[in-house]
Amino acid sequence: MLTRDQIDRLVTGREDDPFATLGVHPADKGFTACVMVPDATGVTALTLEGKTVGELACIHPDGLFGGKVSVKKRQPLRYVARYPDGSDYALVDPYGYGPVLGPMDDHYFAEGSHERLFDKLGAHVLHHEGMGGTHFAVWAPNALRVSVVGDFNRWDGRRGLMRRRGDAGVWEIFLPEVGAGSAYKFEILGVNGELLPLKSDPFAFQSELRPSTASIVAPPPAHIWGDDRHRAHWRDADPRREPIAIYEVHAGSWQRDAEGHFLTWDELANRLIPYVVGMGFTHIEFLPISEHPYDPSWGYQTLGLYAPSARFGDAEGFARFVDGAHRAGIGVILDWVPAHFPTDEHGLARFDGTALYEHADPRKGFHPDWNTAIYNYGRREVAQFLANNALFWAERYHVDGLRVDAVASMLYLDYSRQPGEWIPNDHGGRENVEAVAFLQQMNKALYGAHPGVMTIAEESTSWPGVSRPVDAGGLGFGFKWNMGFMHDTLRYLQRDPVHRAHHHDDITFGLLYAFDENFVLPLSHDEVVHGKSSLLHKMAGDDWQKFATLRAYYGLMWGYPGKKLLFMGQEFAQRDEWSEARALDWHLLDHAPHRGVQRLVADLNHLYSSRPALHARDCEAEGFEWVLVDARADSIFAWVRRAPGALPIVVISHFTPVLRHAYRMRLPSGGRWREVMNSDAQDYGGSGAGNMGAVTADEEGWANITIPPFATLMLELEF
Repeated sequence: MLTRDQIDRLVTGREDDPFATLGVHPADKGFTACVMVPDATGVTALTLEGKTVGELACIHPDGLFGGKVSVKKRQPLRYVARYPDGSDYALVDPYGYGPVLGPMDDHYFAEGSHERLFDKLGAHVLHHEGMGGTHFAVWAPNALRVSVVGDFNRWDGRRGLMRRRGDAGVWEIFLPEVGAGSAYKFEILGVNGELLPLKSDPFAFQSELRPSTASIVAPPPAHIWGDDRHRAHWRDADPRREPIAIYEVHAGSWQRDAEGHFLTWDELANRLIPYVVGMGFTHIEFLPISEHPYDPSWGYQTLGLYAPSARFGDAEGFARFVDGAHRAGIGVILDWVPAHFPTDEHGLARFDGTALYEHADPRKGFHPDWNTAIYNYGRREVAQFLANNALFWAERYHVDGLRVDAVASMLYLDYSRQPGEWIPNDHGGRENVEAVAFLQQMNKALYGAHPGVMTIAEESTSWPGVSRPVDAGGLGFGFKWNMGFMHDTLRYLQRDPVHRAHHHDDITFGLLYAFDENFVLPLSHDEVVHGKSSLLHKMAGDDWQKFATLRAYYGLMWGYPGKKLLFMGQEFAQRDEWSEARALDWHLLDHAPHRGVQRLVADLNHLYSSRPALHARDCEAEGFEWVLVDARADSIFAWVRRAPGALPIVVISHFTPVLRHAYRMRLPSGGRWREVMNSDAQDYGGSGAGNMGAVTADEEGWANITIPPFATLMLELEF
């Protein structure tokens, strides 16, 4: 029989060892059964085969029933509870089933070396000891009690009490007959005995659509992939020497349906993938698609790192999108946010009543810029949670890369903080050595398990070796965003052309460090929001000059060393700055200047991909040489791009309104140089000035070149 204390703990929801009291237990040479079913008037116990084995008496009026049962061994039973309105409810006793996790899971989890946590924690539909159901597991080491609650147990924490795995701080339970589609959360009794707000599952693979916040039991992955050819190519390739032109997309505002609603993944696949193929981009990069509560965060304040957002349909839809992109030859990169998380009460903040995922001290655990919590990278379980997430997206959804957001904020303890607002490391410095170790761990694990995947750091400082291998002392990223290129070139082009001669080094300076890292040149969403205006309106001059300068800028960028990234809408010169609340202004393509910019970007992408000279040495100094670096009075820049076995290409960019006839310039060699790109071509909305298709240089390389106003030319040697 139960003691008074056990009864009290069960009915008040304070029992931390439910398997010792609930279910079937030996007693007086027989067996008794105990079950918690609040509001019931009676309970009948049956075997799983349907044989009645006992009527259970009410032990406590709050719904605790127990009594003798006619069974010969401990086994799961089925209970049928009767209610005052004459209805009944049947459930299989979860306390008749053993644990799913094993001691090696505990060991690897505690050690911080478990690389399959997404197979163990969270909610998994499976068969266990002959019964179908769902296994739930969650890390809450300081909790006094954890229950899984949901629509399957009337959200009553007394009915889903979990088993504590003491060594690892993990709680688990197998709930029979709970299947895919069930909504659930965790009810946690905190370290001080306080009942916390219901918590969503950190490992949830599916979530409710905001503003609802419950996790959803997801079905096992069922998609049959057909992207072997795509993955094999990137597994064997050196991405530094491949053409990579990335189209950055916010999935909620690229386009909308006729009623203004989000497109589903299947609708996006039907529209976005053909568009990207036609435009010649090689990759789509999505702003974060992990589940997040607040639309204006654009996904950068995520709470469901393992769940594709319900805004666009189910997880299988996202798998179909990635597979469809791969079959069309397009890679998929995700923005990934391991730097911080929002403090919504249903999320990770003080998850078990303590600072579990975050630092307790706000000088390390709170981000002043974004009012968010900072992960505690020095805690093995937290670093493991994040590294497993990187592995998860590569394995479960075959993503081609992760662009890691806000890396600079992770690397520096004093990031956005005044003196006295941060804590130095053990050596007295400002470097976050724990974050460094995490990033290195993550990159080693991801590249080790998925060699065809790339990681890209959004890192805005001069931290050395961001894209250097870990064994060489680097952070281990494949690429780094070149924020300096973006800021310097945009600053130059915002100036009136008459003043550009005095700021020539805004363009030339970047080549002093262009090969220190493996760079991606980003013209990203960050540059076209919060009052910064669109790229078109950043350009100086009247409307014609703005379009011409933007076209010349794109030509410069596609001819410049480094991989390319362009945010959606900028490929057709979106006029208004971007808003996540509405679709892009596609109607602008009714106007010739916008169609011209779009056509130019498509041609630049195809030229970039088809000419090894423009991409095969993007990250190596041997692929670049200045042809004309000091023509500041004319605001002209010229260089040559090379690659082994490829014809060289000279890039000439000009940023004044002057049409320059017979401009004397010494090309790298004599011969005929074909004009393979002219951003001032009439097809692009330009004036049509140029070189009639070719330039001829004498034996010493000297040539007379027509250079249009606000234009970029590309000349390719014919032999």
